[in-house]
Amino acid sequence: MSPSSLCSLQTFPPISHAASHNRRRKPPHGSTAGVRQYVVSAERSSRASTRSTDDYHATLRALNSKGRFPRKSLGQHYMLNSDINEQLAGAAGVEQGDVVLEIGPGTGSLTNVLLNSGAFVLAVEKDKHMAALVSERFSSTGKFKVLTEDIVKCHVRSHMSSFVGSIKGVDAESRNAKVVANIPFNISTDVIKLLLPMGDIFSEVVLLLQEETAMRLVVSSLRTPEYRPINVFVNFYSDPEYKLKVPRTNFFPQPNVDAAVVSFKLKLPSEYPQVSSTKSFFSMVNSAFNEKRKMLRKSLQHICTSLEIEEALTSIGVLATSRPEELTLDDFVKLHNLIAKE
Repeated sequence: MSPSSLCSLQTFPPISHAASHNRRRKPPHGSTAGVRQYVVSAERSSRASTRSTDDYHATLRALNSKGRFPRKSLGQHYMLNSDINEQLAGAAGVEQGDVVLEIGPGTGSLTNVLLNSGAFVLAVEKDKHMAALVSERFSSTGKFKVLTEDIVKCHVRSHMSSFVGSIKGVDAESRNAKVVANIPFNISTDVIKLLLPMGDIFSEVVLLLQEETAMRLVVSSLRTPEYRPINVFVNFYSDPEYKLKVPRTNFFPQPNVDAAVVSFKLKLPSEYPQVSSTKSFFSMVNSAFNEKRKMLRKSLQHICTSLEIEEALTSIGVLATSRPEELTLDDFVKLHNLIAKE
């Protein structure tokens, strides 16, 4: 190893021993307000021991091989705990023959687990250096392809169709693909808005998110400040489930917050709530929350009169003086179908 490489290695802080001690520890009782926790199966855990481990030192070697350091502008936080990657794959039920979209593979620690589970992996990586690294590492498997693109601007449908079409022996109609990813926290909302309406090509989206974001998406209740348009959006297109908490000590560099794994089981288009126009529906929901303190009869006056809104609210079984945080997804659907004028 060259002196410059040794110098680069020394710039990385030592991994906390707490990370390794916490690998198999369940979250504290009651820490997720009653949300069901995911526990990795004994079978999946035992398989992990037979594979190469992407730990702290392996991550350092991979980064140094390209002369790279995590870039804050890209939200890069590399996973140092192979058990967490196993649980991510396990949460999605990844098995032999599955097609998986991975976002931001980084050094390939999660990619390695997905491929060893028997999946075909299409990865999207914005950092050209990391894209080159995982391409070199996994191209020989014949089950991996990486695109050097920004996922938010990526033509996902087109790329998935091309990738599936290139795989021999995989029936694209037999089962939908899955998304499994440790994504940068700063693009969480953009990724969710991009992928959740794709229930026709993906059956499940499993993401590692900032814990606060995860909790808001899954357990935000009516009449609370955390209840927002994104909650209506998420439940319109999917059934979300909090899986497990991931302490910040499992990442390099260590973020200022903990993370959590969330599974979104996507609904088929035929299962979406029946509205005349999804564009019109979400426009109404956003308008309602843009003036959250106002009653709906005031904030939605651009759609119809206050009297018509009051009558519609009463007819769906809520108060005529209701505010947006008091309506469920079903309430918003019923309201839209009564007052929207296409």
